[in-house]
Amino acid sequence: MAEKRNVYKIQDIGGVGEVHISDEVIAMIAALAATDAEGVSLNGTNTRELRQKSSTKNLSKGVKITMEEGTVAVDLNLNLAYGQSILDTGKTVQERVKSSIENMTGLTVTDVNIHVGSVNMDTAGAQ
Repeated sequence: MAEKRNVYKIQDIGGVGEVHISDEVIAMIAALAATDAEGVSLNGTNTRELRQKSSTKNLSKGVKITMEEGTVAVDLNLNLAYGQSILDTGKTVQERVKSSIENMTGLTVTDVNIHVGSVNMDTAGAQ
């Protein structure tokens, strides 16, 4: 069964047309921005491998998007490499996700909530 996408109008250009974006696209932007931070992955996935395969569905799996009146709230379920500062990494991810979504979509990001689900011991000492 196909998953239902939510689509939102982000711009109405009078006489020319409208611009719509799906929550899946916003989730992908958030996932790519989050995993650009050192030692961060989503849902225990191998991020490099998923990027190479362009598997958007899997990469954005640990991201939840909530839209209300032109604003976006993002919830990210992250796995961090052992030895990473949770506070510093969380702040970096929040800033990158907020900036990426706002710059690419023109939407206002109200929240970027980080949920650290695990610490990846496989990357210990690989920093």
